[in-house]
Amino acid sequence: MACWRGYLATFNRNNLCVLVCRNLYFISKGALRCFYYVGDLDVSNWFFWEGATVVAIDSFYDQVKSEESIQAVDDCELYYISFEELEYLYTHFIEFNVIGRILTVKYLKVFHQHARMIRKLSAAERYKFLLNTQPELLQRIPLGPLASWLNMTQETLSRVRGRTD
Repeated sequence: MACWRGYLATFNRNNLCVLVCRNLYFISKGALRCFYYVGDLDVSNWFFWEGATVVAIDSFYDQVKSEESIQAVDDCELYYISFEELEYLYTHFIEFNVIGRILTVKYLKVFHQHARMIRKLSAAERYKFLLNTQPELLQRIPLGPLASWLNMTQETLSRVRGRTD
């Protein structure tokens, strides 16, 4: 197998991708969101932008159909590596496992922080937490998906914003 060549993919705003997540993406430009459905309700799971790595976790690592969709929030440029190429790197370049561990810990902490925020804080406190930790989301993410990520309705988010701003 040759050394990784650095494939480039582009996605237009609102494009959806993922049936089986076959690639690990590195965002060069733009923002993505991952979401799933609970009945008819669209639930935002996460948002990432420039500098982040992105996969539909279960689908990528198990190579099965995803329950999640990934949507471009902006026009995006992404570099990617296939599952097979990543496995090759892990097997043949032991140092790459350190990079994998660093990324795993980074995103585990992000998910843990979000889960704790949802469980412990009121709607107003979750909004203030967002203002203090990730204010860029308010500029880049539409209110509907953002409200879903904060575990509140869009109407509640609008009321909370009105009282805080």
